[in-house]
Amino acid sequence: MRTRAISVWSALAGLTLLLLLALAPSAGARATGLSEAAAALKQGPVYVDPGAAAQLSKADADALAKKIKDADKPLFVAVLPANAQFPPENLLRNLRTETGVTGLYAVRLGDGFNAAADRSVLSGDAVRNLVTDVRQPGVDAKTELNNFVDQALPTMRGSAPASWGAAGTSGSGSGVPVAGLVILGLVVVGVGAGLWTASRRKRLRREAEERAALDKLRVVVDEDITAFGEELERLDFHPAEAGADDAMRGDYERALDSYDRAKSLMGAATRPHDVRGVTQALEDGRYSLAVLAARREGRQPPERRAPCFFDPRHGPSTADRTWTPAGGAAREVPVCAADAARLDDGLDPQARTVETDGGRRPYWEAGPAYGPWAGGYFGGGILPGLLVGTMLGSMLSTPAYAAEYGGADFQGGDVSGADFGSSDFGSSDFGGFDGGGGFDGGGGFDGGGGF
Repeated sequence: MRTRAISVWSALAGLTLLLLLALAPSAGARATGLSEAAAALKQGPVYVDPGAAAQLSKADADALAKKIKDADKPLFVAVLPANAQFPPENLLRNLRTETGVTGLYAVRLGDGFNAAADRSVLSGDAVRNLVTDVRQPGVDAKTELNNFVDQALPTMRGSAPASWGAAGTSGSGSGVPVAGLVILGLVVVGVGAGLWTASRRKRLRREAEERAALDKLRVVVDEDITAFGEELERLDFHPAEAGADDAMRGDYERALDSYDRAKSLMGAATRPHDVRGVTQALEDGRYSLAVLAARREGRQPPERRAPCFFDPRHGPSTADRTWTPAGGAAREVPVCAADAARLDDGLDPQARTVETDGGRRPYWEAGPAYGPWAGGYFGGGILPGLLVGTMLGSMLSTPAYAAEYGGADFQGGDVSGADFGSSDFGSSDFGGFDGGGGFDGGGGFDGGGGF
């Protein structure tokens, strides 16, 4: 997680400008269509066009917006009527361009639904899986959008745009009287104090949540470090043994270095996302052991693959298998040889379990607190797609950082205008939905599929 420093003076300056603009004369006619939707999304995460007001009530829209704001994620939701003002072709890309903010965009267009994301926020595979998972025939807008938001928030990275902190105001007038300026000053001072208090309260709350999450993760990571140490002992490799060569000694040294690095990083961890470096070191070490074992047995070293999805302690995966979590959609996951054989025989894999309030459960059913742990093993790039529809991927938890898989360097919610590449914004087309024409997402759209 990247904790964004809130500049009170910057916020006050922005608020002052917004209030002055609100009091100033109107510069032109009110925007319509996509421009109006984009302008609204710059000020808040949910926009319901007047022509689609029957689909989502104001109370439901406000509740959805609060959920997104509380999670501090750059997720934009628009509910639009299927009419000439919103042609399906390139709708998602055009909305992203006009809004100009990096994020995940979800659109309910008539009875159709689709989503797209900048790939720094969420991978194309993850977008596709999310849309497939929530899009069901006959589902109303409230249910569909809440299901999507609940599953998307924990899996995406980044922070909400700063512009959401101030609400826009529309109106007209002939000028700003002196009394108005005095009132404006008082409002700015009051809002500034409120911003500072809210910022401090939010920071203290997050620090407490981080400490609790780290304590929970420490138990699991210590178990993994101990298991890897036991693997090193069982290997019983001696650098001077008969048949040992420099390549084997190098593999063994890298495995030992990974073990020491994992212990050192865990000892220095102060935040949940620090755990990612620990499990990354363990994954490196297990691959080194797999290469060493192959050399000692006269086999070719294995290719570098992600660890076994069901339990990273099983070592590097050897194949991919289709797996469907309870209540979720099927997806390809990397598995070790033993779990591949079990799945082929119709048996359950040997899953890594962790302690939960309801007893030991597979880690993907234990909630997003285990995101940093899993992120180190699998990397943030493929993990969201693996976890969509699982508890870890879909449960909205208060500590939003826990689902960011250590992505502290990610600059989400940034204003980028139209300056983003086609391959950097993942979506698909809205083709084939009832009552509308094809939605041609254009190049680089890897998201939801049919609208």
